[in-house]
Amino acid sequence: MKKYLFLALILTSTIIACNNSTAPIITIDSHIDIDVANFNDSINYTMNTDTQFNLPNMIQGELDVAWLVVYTAQGDLNKEGYEDAFENAISKFEAIDRLINVYAPDKVELALNSNDVKRILAKGKKVIMIGVENAYSMGLDTNNVKKFWEKGARYVSLTHNGHNQFSDSNTGEFDGTALHDGLSDLGKEVVELLNYHGIMIDISHPSK
Repeated sequence: MKKYLFLALILTSTIIACNNSTAPIITIDSHIDIDVANFNDSINYTMNTDTQFNLPNMIQGELDVAWLVVYTAQGDLNKEGYEDAFENAISKFEAIDRLINVYAPDKVELALNSNDVKRILAKGKKVIMIGVENAYSMGLDTNNVKKFWEKGARYVSLTHNGHNQFSDSNTGEFDGTALHDGLSDLGKEVVELLNYHGIMIDISHPSK
C-alpha cells in the first residue's frame, strides 16, 4: 500500500509538472534503509561509501528527496523488548541528525512537510525525510508518538514482519495466527495520535 501511495504522489507530481513547464519534477526514494555504523567521522554518507545510498550517489543520480528509514526488527512483547527497540530507533534518529547537522549541513536539510521540500530544493540542497518501519519501537508509551514526530518522523508503519502491541501483521496469514484480529485497543489509540500529528500511516504490513 505504501509503495502505491508514494507512486501516486510521484505520478501526481509528474502530471502537474508536465502540465506546467515551469514546475520541476521532484524525484523521491520513499524507503532507504540505514546503518548507524555509517554515521561517524571516519565513514558517513557524505563519502563514496560502498552502500547504494550516499550523497555523492544522490547528487549524481539527481535524487531530490531521500526518505531515511528508522527500522526496528520485531522482538519480544515485553519490557526488555520495548526498551531495546526504543533505543534502536533513537540511535537511528540521532544518526540521521548527525548527517544533517554535523556532516552535511551545507548539502542537505530535514523536511517536515511539502513546503519544506520546495524551500530546501530552491536553496540547491537535497532533502532528507524520515519514516519509521515498525511502530513496535514506540513500546507501550503513547507519548512516543509525539517524540518520534518531534524527531522528524512523517510516516510510520504499524508492524513489520510480526504481530506487535498495536496490530497484527500479514505474516499471520501464513500460519493462521492473530493477536488482535487487526488493531489492538492501544493500536487504535496510536492511529488517532498519528493522524492528530499528521503522520502518514503505512498499512502495507498489517493483515486487517
